[in-house]
This record gives sequence, structure tokens and C-alpha cells, in this order.
Amino acid sequence: MASHQRSASLPSRLHSTESNVEDELQSLRSYIAAPSATIGTMCDGMKRLGDVYSSIEEIMCFPRNAISLSQQKKMVEEELDRSVVLIDLCNAMQENLSELKMNILELQLVLKRRDDAAVQLKFKSFVRMARKTQKPFKKTSSKTTAEYCSLKPERWLSVSLLDCTPGLLMKKIGTPSTSKWSLVSKKFQKRKVVCEEEQLQALERIIGDLEYGTEFLFRRLIQTRVFLLNILSS
Repeated sequence: MASHQRSASLPSRLHSTESNVEDELQSLRSYIAAPSATIGTMCDGMKRLGDVYSSIEEIMCFPRNAISLSQQKKMVEEELDRSVVLIDLCNAMQENLSELKMNILELQLVLKRRDDAAVQLKFKSFVRMARKTQKPFKKTSSKTTAEYCSLKPERWLSVSLLDCTPGLLMKKIGTPSTSKWSLVSKKFQKRKVVCEEEQLQALERIIGDLEYGTEFLFRRLIQTRVFLLNILSS
């Protein structure tokens, strides 16, 4: 009797989990597409999306009598192929964020020396580095958008999150002519230098949050890939 109850509960558990995943994906789609989306939105979105991948693994563990082994193998192989793109994008984002943090530390040191020319050069280098974070997504954007939009929503959301983040980061950084983030001035007054250091520290915290969010999503993607490989080898 107990065994029958457990068997009967499987379809309802599967339906509940699938429904929760679908609701969360729909919520995330609206969340990151909102005009008010921020860096914080992206960081939170990465965490939530990572949890979605865990739920998808749970769904895949449910027995599905309607799917043949050959069909399952084909689905898993397709997921494995496409997971490489997301893992590569996450890895590129992690590397670029790490370089940005290093650039911030160097910029803080130069700023303390109050060398106008050195600060200007270092800040321009920093902005170039920040723009570099957008390159991996520009190269893959058209391909992944066309491929992912018509397929799994979690893949589309993963690309969207990683694609939107560099643009929001650039808005925070600004350019050498932007009043809020301009680190170049003719006179390095003490109060101004302190203000600029505080802005850099705030930016460093933002990048740290992005690193955490990206790393969390990256780990989940790797975990899902290992899960899929185990299915193939079983």
C-alpha cells in the first residue's frame, strides 16, 4: 500500500516541480527585462537561475515511460553540446571581472600618488578593460539568441543575464568625461581624492557581487553537465 502511494505521488511531485520551474523562469524573464534592472538584479538573477538548474536536474530524475532510451540519449547529448556555450561565457565573464578588480587596485594606487597623467592613462586602460567584458557576448549574441530563444528558456535566460551585465557595469563605470565617475581632475584636492577612492571601493564591491553571482551560476552549469554525463554513462 505504501509503495502504491509513493508511486501515485510521483506524477503529482513531477507536475509540482515542473510548474514551479516554469513560474520561476517566467518571473525571471520579467525581472531581468524590467527597465529598472540593476547590477543587483543580475546578481540575484544568477543565483535564482542556478537554483532553477538544480530543479531541472530533479525533474530529469523522474521516470518517464513515454520517452525511449534513444530519445533520452539524444536529448542529453543536445543539452551537453549547448551547455559548453554557457560555461564558456561564464568563464569569460569570471576572467574579465577578475582583471577589472586588479585594475581597480592599480588605479587606487595611482590615485594616491596624485599623478594627473598617470591617473588619466590608468583610467582609460580601466575603461577599455571594462568594455572588453562585452566582447564575448557580442561575438555569440546573434548565434545564441537565434538558437536559444526557440529552445529551453533557462538557456535563453542564462545568455540574457550574462549579456546584459557588462552594459549595466559600463553605466556604473562611466567614461573619463562622465561627471560621476570621472577620476581625472586638474587639481587633486584632498576631499576629491577621498571621494574618488570611495567610488572605486563601491565599484570594487559591485564587481565582487558579480563575481559571486557568476561563479554560482558557473558551478551550477558544471554540476548540471556532470549530471548529464552521468546519465549517458549509466
